Amino acid sequence: MSLKQRVAQQPAWVLHTLPWRETSLIVEVFTRDHGRIALVAKGARRPMSELRGVLMAFQPLLLDFSGGGEVKTLTRGEWRGAQALLTGRALLCGYYLNELLLKLTAREDSHPALFDAYESAVNALRREENLPPVLRRFELALLRELGYGVMLDADGSGQPFQPGKPYLYVIERGPLACSAAQEAVDGVRLDGQTLIDLAADDFSRTETLQEAGHLLRVLIHHHLGGQPLQSRRVLNELRSSFN
Repeated sequence: MSLKQRVAQQPAWVLHTLPWRETSLIVEVFTRDHGRIALVAKGARRPMSELRGVLMAFQPLLLDFSGGGEVKTLTRGEWRGAQALLTGRALLCGYYLNELLLKLTAREDSHPALFDAYESAVNALRREENLPPVLRRFELALLRELGYGVMLDADGSGQPFQPGKPYLYVIERGPLACSAAQEAVDGVRLDGQTLIDLAADDFSRTETLQEAGHLLRVLIHHHLGGQPLQSRRVLNELRSSFN
């Protein structure tokens, strides 16, 4: 989308807003067909602006924008049907999803399937579903759509996973049977049943949720290049306060 053009009625979600000049905003949005883009919303902070109450996180939007540079100009915005606001831990989880998109996706790189996964995750958070499976499913979709997919077809030797058998998931190599992995190799230890469950999108086992959470934290940390996630720190602190 380097050439100047006009886009109308584009489904989008606000990821982050930043005040710009006296009355405007710079808005990072995630769109279905154009990926993550930056928009300037001129006059959006004025009391009478039509955009003032529209550009909210976790509300489905339809946006019109134009321009050919790195920052486009937002010309119109409306809700695709107002939804209940996220609150409590669901809100913190939503900020975590947004931070992942901001730090791992490239500007103007279209990912319609990832857009759908994000929309599904936000709707699940709004319904106050069990939060860990919602996050794990989105993390898996994010890694898959960005080309970092978790290898769940078979172990390193092409053999199907066996329940109760230990595996070592090694970054860039995938899951290896522990008997085939060298002791010096760093990786995440998983039970074969966890790998089977992940391939089947089944998070009903507590052990699967725990091991999947550890694996995905390691993989995301690797692909972030060590960048810290502020939202994850807050979630961890909140979790510790209840222990």
